[in-house]
Amino acid sequence: MNKRVVVIPTYNEIENISDIISSVLSLPYDYDILVVDDNSPDGTSKAVERLMTQYPDRVFIQKRTQKTGLGTAYVHGFKWALKHNYDYIFEMDADFSHNPKDLDLLLEACMQGNDMTIGSRYVKGVNVVNWPLNRVLLSYFASVYVRFITGMKIHDTTAGFICYHRSVLESIPLDKIKFVGYAFQIEMKYRAFAKGFKIKEIPIIFTDRTKGASKMTNGIIQEAVFGVLRLRIKKLFNRL
Repeated sequence: MNKRVVVIPTYNEIENISDIISSVLSLPYDYDILVVDDNSPDGTSKAVERLMTQYPDRVFIQKRTQKTGLGTAYVHGFKWALKHNYDYIFEMDADFSHNPKDLDLLLEACMQGNDMTIGSRYVKGVNVVNWPLNRVLLSYFASVYVRFITGMKIHDTTAGFICYHRSVLESIPLDKIKFVGYAFQIEMKYRAFAKGFKIKEIPIIFTDRTKGASKMTNGIIQEAVFGVLRLRIKKLFNRL
């Protein structure tokens, strides 16, 4: 049977982490869970460790000593997943902005022959709940901008709800990825696109968090804007 793991990066997600883990473990398909915690001072890692005693073969944690960004947390989780021989590796937020039930949709689309499937907010209109209009417009037009610069045929280029077949992650030089926010999500998609992997977007409804605080900053947005140009230039000079 194909092994599956959901990588969930956390920083101060005590209000959500137990519920999100329980929701994933209750799905029809079996998923293991890897939490990559950046030394949360609110006790997130301790909550995960309590669940590990209940599900010793399904819930795992990697604790990092400091908060160094979403991208580095995912890279850490991807390396762990490849080392532990998982076939399908997922990205998902801890705050229920991604509906755990949609994991099954992403998995099934991957098992039908796609290498990478994306839970997309924009492949069929705009499916975002509880976001202010300015943030919806920023996210939507960021993807328009990325498509224009890179040539990718992906509607939601900054999406963070993804299923990878392990072959995609094995082909990407993970140590070379330095972006941490939106730019990380764009770079992963662009590298997969540039290598010719089959990518499919699955429409989802994205719901903004109701508990905990957003990690979005102006620096993350600026990184995405200028990071896309850097990616395109690297590709032109075959340095991607």
